[in-house]
Amino acid sequence: MRSMPDFLSEQSFWDPVCRSIFVASVTLIIVFFFGIFIGGFMAEKNFRGKSVIETIMMLPLVLPPSVVGFALLAVFGRSSPVGQWIEWLFHQPVVFTVWAAILSSSVVSFPLMYQTVKIGFSSIPPAIKEAAKIDGAGFWRSFLFVQMPLAKQALLTGGILSFARALGEFGATLMFAGNIPGKTQTMPTAIYLAVETNETSLAWAWVILTMIISFLLLFAANRIRYK
Repeated sequence: MRSMPDFLSEQSFWDPVCRSIFVASVTLIIVFFFGIFIGGFMAEKNFRGKSVIETIMMLPLVLPPSVVGFALLAVFGRSSPVGQWIEWLFHQPVVFTVWAAILSSSVVSFPLMYQTVKIGFSSIPPAIKEAAKIDGAGFWRSFLFVQMPLAKQALLTGGILSFARALGEFGATLMFAGNIPGKTQTMPTAIYLAVETNETSLAWAWVILTMIISFLLLFAANRIRYK
């Protein structure tokens, strides 16, 4: 039986690790951008149907991963209009590609980023926003140079939590992107396959590495939150 040092020297061990980090990194860029602007907008505006929209955006946080994966297949699968348009545009389907893993991770990570950012923007005293308006700052200037710096702890915390969530995404990714070694396999799906094939030592190696990375990310998030 191979030991953990043996696994650490193999390219096949690090392949899903690198892919997980890549998927989580691209996911972070996507949810960070959309989370900031949608979270900032929703914290600032009140309108009819706001609670319904927020509930829909938060659904991936509580829905079973299989439901999220099925929904993504229904919307972006090869038989759907969106999926057919993507296949026509890029000459390949999005299903069972690394982009499917990124899309899955983005959907399940976005609620964490959105909620954290919204709370951060909502905690800014209205008097500060009014002072910025009085000084002549428009909406975007106030948002970029006043509100975002004041909400930086929430932005950083949301980003770290979203990255950690994307790193550990399993269910939706398995359904939508598959578990193809060297193509779509990430650490969570690699662990699943290792357990299924009775490669317990290999599974432990990935589990320990995942736990270390997750601990460091959560520790950093807590340090920022209570700073």
